[in-house]
Formats: sequence, C-alpha cells, structure tokens
Amino acid sequence: MTIEQKLADAKHLCDQRGARLTPARELVFKLLANSDGSIGAYDLLQELQKVDPKAKPPTIYRALEFLMEQGFVHKVESENAFVMCNHFHDHHPAQLLICDTCGDIQEIDSTKIEAKIDEVAAEYEFSVIHPTIELHGCCKKCSKED
Repeated sequence: MTIEQKLADAKHLCDQRGARLTPARELVFKLLANSDGSIGAYDLLQELQKVDPKAKPPTIYRALEFLMEQGFVHKVESENAFVMCNHFHDHHPAQLLICDTCGDIQEIDSTKIEAKIDEVAAEYEFSVIHPTIELHGCCKKCSKED
C-alpha cells in the first residue's frame, strides 16, 4: 500500500470517528510512513523541522499521541520509538518482531497470541492493560548473512 493510500485510509477513518487529522498530524503520519523501521520522537522532530522550522517537541508528542489513539502508529517500547501500523482499520495490541541486527520491524496480527494472553491472564486473575508484544531476534535476511 502506498503512503497516499495509507493517508487516504487514515483520513477516511478519522472522518468516520469524528477525529481531526490536522496538517501537523498529517505531516507526522507521512514522516512515519516514509521511515524504514522505527523512528524516535526527536528524529521525527528533526525531519518535521525541515518542513516547519518552528516545530517544537510538543507538536510531535501531541501528534504521536493522536496517531496512537487512532491506531495508526505503535510505540516500540524497547526502543522508545514509533512505527507505522500495517493494518489500522481496527484497534489491536502491537505484536512486533524486531531484528536486533538490522532494525527491521515486522508487525504480526495473531489472534492465537491474543487468546493465549487472555487465557493466562484470566487464569491468574490478572487484568491486562497494555498488551504490547515485542519479540527481539534475527530476521531471515540477517540469519542468512551470518
């Protein structure tokens, strides 16, 4: 899917939800969609300042918060960075495969993993609030290079 298609989908979803994809939010969305892998907030700010020199950290953080609330972006907790969601038509917990060699991040959507987490949490009478899953390892490409 092209960046333009992702942006059109995001705009459509925002319209349906009554949310505003402001110009600043749209710029941050495009920057994330253009990045390979994850990108930190201050790296995003540097990129944004190339377009809008007056941009400040709160601009980025507010935009990221909105984009996460809408399900367009996931926070990569272990890297304190952000990555574009591959399927943002429904809200879902992030399930990420992170290559520690090249930094590639693949998003997976496994209902089996979600179901098992729910099952184990219920067994322990535990309420899961933030079910982000980050699996670190080595991708197929990097494994072949070793």
